Parts: sequence; structure tokens; C-alpha cells
Amino acid sequence: MPASSTHWSNYATVLNEEGFSDEAERAFEESIRLDPRNPAPQLNLGLLLLQRGDFLAAREKLLDAIERDPNEPLIRIHAATACARCQDFDRAEALLKPWRQWMPLNDPGLQLELANNLLLLSDGPASQLLLEDLVQMAPDNFEARIRLAGVYERMNRLDDIETLLDATVAAGLVSSDDRRIAVDQLRGGLAARRGRLGEARALMESAGPRHPEDASHYFELAKVYDKLGETDRAMQALASAHAIKVEDLKRVAPERAKADPEGPLALPEVSAEEYGNWPKFTAPDARQSPLFIVGFPRSGTTLLEQMLDAHPGLQSMDENPFFNRLADTLRRHDSRILGSLDVLRQYDVDELRKQYLMLVAERITRRWDAQLVDKNPLNMPWLPFIHRLFPNAKYILAIRHPCDVLLSCYMQNFRSSILLSASASLERLAKAYVAIFESWLRHVDVFKPNVLVSRYEDLVVDTAQQAQRIADFLELGDASPMLRFDQHAREKGYIGTPSYSQVIEPVNTRGINRWHGYRKYFEDVLPILEPMLKRWNYEA
Repeated sequence: MPASSTHWSNYATVLNEEGFSDEAERAFEESIRLDPRNPAPQLNLGLLLLQRGDFLAAREKLLDAIERDPNEPLIRIHAATACARCQDFDRAEALLKPWRQWMPLNDPGLQLELANNLLLLSDGPASQLLLEDLVQMAPDNFEARIRLAGVYERMNRLDDIETLLDATVAAGLVSSDDRRIAVDQLRGGLAARRGRLGEARALMESAGPRHPEDASHYFELAKVYDKLGETDRAMQALASAHAIKVEDLKRVAPERAKADPEGPLALPEVSAEEYGNWPKFTAPDARQSPLFIVGFPRSGTTLLEQMLDAHPGLQSMDENPFFNRLADTLRRHDSRILGSLDVLRQYDVDELRKQYLMLVAERITRRWDAQLVDKNPLNMPWLPFIHRLFPNAKYILAIRHPCDVLLSCYMQNFRSSILLSASASLERLAKAYVAIFESWLRHVDVFKPNVLVSRYEDLVVDTAQQAQRIADFLELGDASPMLRFDQHAREKGYIGTPSYSQVIEPVNTRGINRWHGYRKYFEDVLPILEPMLKRWNYEA
């Protein structure tokens, strides 16, 4: 029956199970050709491609399957996985929005995949809920326990990690080398968090990576070496981590892997003459506009955000790419608009502000008596667009010694393809840093926004004085609530930024001049950074 789509699909499934993936792919394609309306072969081919690591092709097939059956959770979860692997996080999030309506899934593997995706999308509480339910429902599910321990670490629940790992070992679930490696990696990370660095190093080195693409292992090991003062070993581990990340980026976002680090966002510039032609519209005043915290990643933006969020008059929401999404809305309407913001009318900017608030409401329960704090380092290149919507907004620009910033970025396992690409080397980071600041400074000269510069070194040396300076800038009055930010951060639970483990601690000065121990690695970088070193009065 060569004309039967079902038979071709069944044949493809058997071929794939027997290890003949190329033949299986061709058989699935024939099944799809014979019955394009059937989502099953589209789904199965997408899963085959996911398993093979061909994430771009997998996304295409799984999105095709969703067009045939848009309400099937199985398809939506796998499609979200493919989108996330392709750095298409907005679409992944949209696919998973109705996940609560799908429960119970009655499929432990699918629930684990859903939890992983939600964690990747920074919905830690949802991931925790799903994983705890899965561990209770299937207590022998080792991977669910390991993932839950990882969520607890992100939520700074260190005692719960230890309890969970001890129970996992006691239950006899560590039955293979792969499982031992996973447990030892977590125990090593836990030891590092508790300051037992020798123990952490021994556990991590003994464990090694879980698989050839386990870049996280090398990032965590590098942090331990760094704290031990073993800078050369730290840089070797980081080189291994970034090599893995770059190869992955070449597969899922080849255009980003090749991108020029000096133009990481390639957003249009606005000249003073062009700005002069913008029509004047009614807009919210400074108090009714969001407060924008900007600065290159690892410049102290999360510390500022948590300090501000601790004040009852302010409300933050972690990092969210809201202006990227608003820009996508404009691009879908007309790709030329972002380069000609003067064409927007009063109605347009009002609607865009409404969309912005709707995006915020999806993230947090809005307290309308508090001013919104929007912290996202990657908002810096969006200054023209932000100014078009909120021309009276205030900004806090976080700066820190550029070399400390670059070193800290190089040690981070970033999710964003933009930051991932820029962080492939210190030289690429330096070029991206200078390019973003030069663009920001040019637009500051054009728009003259109300900007307070917050120097990280001043903030951690005299936190009380700097907090009051910020409170005065925002007309908040008493700054004392901001000084209890670490307690406030602990009470929040999940913090979706790389600084989640640092902002629950009192302020310290350990991050100042940390780069000095790595000076030899910055010899080729300092000339690139020279304009910004002079601009912010930092010494090389």
C-alpha cells in the first residue's frame, strides 16, 4: 500500500527505532507528502530532527504540525523545545502560555520537558511546581530530582538541595556513572556556594561533564578556580565552555555566530536633525513612566534593581525583552518603521504603551501605586524607541570598570544569542562594549534624557550615601528600605538573572578590580577599551 500515509509513518517510526534515522526521515517525508493534513508524521519527524540536533529543521516541522493541530499539548511542548534551542524564546513562551490548562499531562517525560522549558524562559516558580509534582508522582524519576535540585539552587534554597540529593542517593537511584556525575556536579556547586572551595573543586573535577555539550560544567568549574585564585585554570575552563557554546550557536543561529561584535543589535541611529522632525505628542510624566535601569551586563544593574524593588514606591520585574517584542510588532506591520520613528502617530504610541503594559502584566501582578522599574542591560540600544514612547522617563546608567565587566561577562553562561556571541572572547566583548556605549552616548546627546550615572564602585563602598542619591533623583524621600535589599531578595525566591546568588548577600567589595588577577589576558583588550576607560575615568 505505497499510497498510505499511515503505513509510511509506521515504517518511518520502526526505522528510527532501529537506528536508521536517514531512511526514517525520508519515510516521514513521504508520509507527509501523501497526507499533508496529518500532524502525526510532522511531529515525529520534528522529534527525529530534535534528537539529531538539527534544531532549525525540527522547529520548522514542529511548527508545521501545530498548524495542523494547534491545541495539542504534546506538539506545543516539543515545538517550544525546538524554538528555545533556536534562541526563539518569544515563540517558545507563546506556545507554552496555556500550559496550566493541560494539566495533568499524565506523561512524566513530557512534564519534565515542559518544566525544563519554563525554567529556560525564567518561570522558575512554574518549573518548581511541575517538578515537585513530578517527583511526588514518580519518585524514581532521577532526572526530575536533578532538575528540581537545580531549580532550588536558582532559588537559593541550599538546604533543600542537600536534602533532595541525600534522599536520591538513599533511594538507590544513583545507579550509573552518568547519574553519579550529575549528583557530584550538584554537590560541587553546593559546596562552592557554601565556601568549601577545595571540596567543590575535587567534586567537579572528578565528575567531569555530563555530555560533550555540557558547557555549564566548565562555567561552574571556572568560577571555583577563580575563587581559588587559579586564574590560568579558570581561563582554560572558560575557553572550553565558550568553544561548546559557539559550536551550538553555529547550529541554531548561524547568522548570530557570524555577527559583527561591534553591531550586536544593528538598530537604526537617529540624528539630531531627524529628532527635530519628530511630532510632539502627549505622554506620561516621569512619575507615570517606567524607570529604566541600563548598562552593559554585569555592571551592577541587578544590584540596583533589587535595591529599588525593596522600596515600597517601586516595583521591578527581572529582565524582560519588552522592547524587542514591541519592535517585532512594528516590523510585522512595516519593517521600515524602526528607522523612521517620526511616522508614528499619537494613536500608535498610545497603543504601543498599552501593549507594553500588557506585557508587564503577564510577568507581575502590577501594583499601580508603585512606579515600574524596567531593568534590562540590552535596552541601551533601544533608547530612541524608548524615548518615542516615554520621553519623560528617567534612567539610571550603571557603570563599572570595563575590565571587571568584561571578565564577569566572560564567566557567564548567557542564554541570549547576542550576549553569547559577544562573549566568545574578551576581544569580541570589548568591541561590543565600546559599540553599545558609543551608540548610547550619541543618542544621549540627541535626546537629552534625564540620566543618573551610578558607579558600581561607589555603590558598594558607600551604599547608604548612594542609595540616598538615587532616592533623591527619583523623589522617593527616605532611602532606608533600599538598604534591606538582600532580605527583600531572599523573600522573593526566584531571581531570573545571573546575579541570583549575589543579591541575597549584603553588599561587598570583592568585585572591585577583580580583573587585576587576569591582567595578562587583557593586554590586547585595553587599547580597544581606552575610549571608555577615559570617558568614565577608570585606570588601566
